[in-house]
Amino acid sequence: MPTFRRTTMLLSASVLAISALPGLADAPQMKMTTDIPSSITTLDSVDTSIGTMKFFDGVPDAASVAASYDYLDRSRAVNVFINSIPMMSAYMLREGQAKIGADTSNKIAIWDNLMDSTTLLLTGNTSTMYAVGFLDLATDGPTVIDLPPGMLGVLDDMAFRYMTDLGVAGPDKGKGGKFLVLPPDYDGDVPDGYFVIPSKTNGVWVFTRGYLDKTMPLDQAIPKASKNIRDHMQVYPLKVADNPPATEFINVSGKQMNTIVPNDYSFFEKLHDLIQSEPDDYLGPEAKGMMAAIGIVKGQPFAPDDRMKKVLIDAAAIGNTAARAISYYPRDPGNMLYGKDSAWIMAYANKDTAFVKDGAYNLEARALFHFGYIVVSPAMAVTVAGKGSDYALIAVDAKKQVLDGSKTYKLTMPKDVPAKDFWALTMYDTQTRSQLQTDQQFPTLGSQTEGIKTNEDGSYDIYFAPEAPKGQEGNWLQTIPGKSWWLALRIYGPEQAWIDQTWKPGEIEMVTQ
Repeated sequence: MPTFRRTTMLLSASVLAISALPGLADAPQMKMTTDIPSSITTLDSVDTSIGTMKFFDGVPDAASVAASYDYLDRSRAVNVFINSIPMMSAYMLREGQAKIGADTSNKIAIWDNLMDSTTLLLTGNTSTMYAVGFLDLATDGPTVIDLPPGMLGVLDDMAFRYMTDLGVAGPDKGKGGKFLVLPPDYDGDVPDGYFVIPSKTNGVWVFTRGYLDKTMPLDQAIPKASKNIRDHMQVYPLKVADNPPATEFINVSGKQMNTIVPNDYSFFEKLHDLIQSEPDDYLGPEAKGMMAAIGIVKGQPFAPDDRMKKVLIDAAAIGNTAARAISYYPRDPGNMLYGKDSAWIMAYANKDTAFVKDGAYNLEARALFHFGYIVVSPAMAVTVAGKGSDYALIAVDAKKQVLDGSKTYKLTMPKDVPAKDFWALTMYDTQTRSQLQTDQQFPTLGSQTEGIKTNEDGSYDIYFAPEAPKGQEGNWLQTIPGKSWWLALRIYGPEQAWIDQTWKPGEIEMVTQ
């Protein structure tokens, strides 16, 4: 190629490259030029979802700088909100229990008469007896849990991570025994004779429940379960094992207790409080960085200025909306119990209690679970024919529309419900994810419900309405006009037809507008 032609082509390319740059169409031609791709430059004006950004030769103006920082702070705060729901749920359990008196490790909240809708607790169960407490390893050091026989429970830490099962699914195999929980990085002596459980956090939630004797009437089985717990369960620091203080039991049945994560600015205030009481390595570098970016730092006050407080209020509103979208309209196929055409879902996506997918955290699955449910244990996601329990959840009708408490709906449970022991449907409030508060003390219907009737073919029709349809009083759960609701179906002793899904519950159908 002739030299002059090659030179001309190079010069033309340089001119084109320069003229393509924002604001440089009339710039003088320089000796040192290269072909600069448009992908690494910015125009003088760029429309975005947060407004029109203005630049002088790639440098944003003051308004664009302010908008960018607002967005970064808000997006990081939304990230912190959603990803901190698990630890905030643990925090609120501890706070709620402390406010009713269970404020030290040797104080246990027990629902002597089972849990009714007075208690604000995620998906509380009306069919088993709860007894819960909290360990404070920073104060007490290694702590002993002397567990009675015939229990089922779990220890979860302050990130709501699984530590160990207690009772039937635990190392004691339901026979009871002494568990010793060690503080983070404990390097002291460990005596023999204990099931030793190391903890990564100072706070540890102690969740236990005592199943009711199915061979006895409820009015006998309930006090028997309570007596077993009260007479045999002990919690105390190892350092006073020779003369432990008495374990105090606080009857919470019928008492108000709030354990629900807040949706507003106070979320961030409580999160700051939480991390002050935990080890510095409680959070990984990424989570610590996200929190530090919005002013939540261990050992430092949380004092956002007016601008940052406004950003955090907005972020809490966005995070709350996202958590509710994920919860009531999940998009992860792993949460779909019977596929996308059914409204029934499961709490643990793909029955994975670690919330890991292809080696990465499944963030939406984790948020869905911890926004609506508690208790993390692999045992909760393992279904064994004839043993334990399994769960199905539903929050919309057959047309995937929100459930309206002013209308009448019907759910059909086909004949031969595959529950060796019993089945139960419990109604929950979409606001609190706790039992719906109506005129019915225990918003539950199931095979143990007195007066429930079957159809001629052995199926059950369950109705949901403000008032019972005529003749269906025993098959009715009350709803509230102006409020929504959702259901958990519990199958106790799930049989093979449940596991292989040859039996399925019906969808929720609207009967009247």
